[in-house]
Amino acid sequence: MKNYLKLVNFEFNRIAKLFAVLLGITFVMQMIGVIVKSRQYLNIVNENIFEAMMSKTQFLEQVGQLSFIDIARSIWFTAPIAICAAGIGFYIFLIWYRDWIGKNTFAYRLLMLPTSRLNIFYAKITTILMMIIGLVAFQLILIPIEMSIMKAMVPDEFRNDLNVKELVVSLPQLNLMIGSSIGEFFLYYGSGFLVVSILFTSIILERSFGWKGIVAGVSYSALAIAVWLLPLFLHEFVLNGFFYPMELLILEIIMGLIVLTASIWFSRFLLMKKITV
Repeated sequence: MKNYLKLVNFEFNRIAKLFAVLLGITFVMQMIGVIVKSRQYLNIVNENIFEAMMSKTQFLEQVGQLSFIDIARSIWFTAPIAICAAGIGFYIFLIWYRDWIGKNTFAYRLLMLPTSRLNIFYAKITTILMMIIGLVAFQLILIPIEMSIMKAMVPDEFRNDLNVKELVVSLPQLNLMIGSSIGEFFLYYGSGFLVVSILFTSIILERSFGWKGIVAGVSYSALAIAVWLLPLFLHEFVLNGFFYPMELLILEIIMGLIVLTASIWFSRFLLMKKITV
């Protein structure tokens, strides 16, 4: 456990700069977005009410109140989320491949450490999860602050206030990031953990067998995902909706655990037997 925690600390220190950059991009772009969208709405209010002499009632009937949903659907809000997702996707591969870059490859020093090689796998996947959860937690902290800024800029009568839960339910990208319930949260992130473990195993296959490993990695990923989604395929295309929703969910969780166990075992085998120092 001590060696595993040291590896996690080491990997997180290596990711810290990228993590800080993603946090900074999210903070700056979304804050700018709140201010810009609020000012744009206020300009519309001024043009219609104070210049065109439209009544407030008429304006609200035609244009409506400003909701934080309008801000959250803008490019200012969605672009940082997309950038963070792309950054995490890129780092899933970089976290392995950068260890092999250069003549004195750092990977071999990692593999010679006096600890189980599987701890390297666990440390890297833990680092990815810490990064994801950290970004999601930062977004949850940021949303109430952004809502407060909008409230400070836009008068009450021109505002439709929402709480964080209502916002999450209303926006697919936030619902996918956070989930509308604790069950959805664990379901989404459990699925994400499984996908990352499959990708890690595919990367280790490529590192073990070179060009042949690329074919093996793609084939393994396809097979693992097919096995994971087998109950859903049977339910939809063979058994004509035979399972109840809860039964289907339980079957998917069971298949996911089987695939996760297989990925970890296979990764351990490759790290121990196929990658030599």
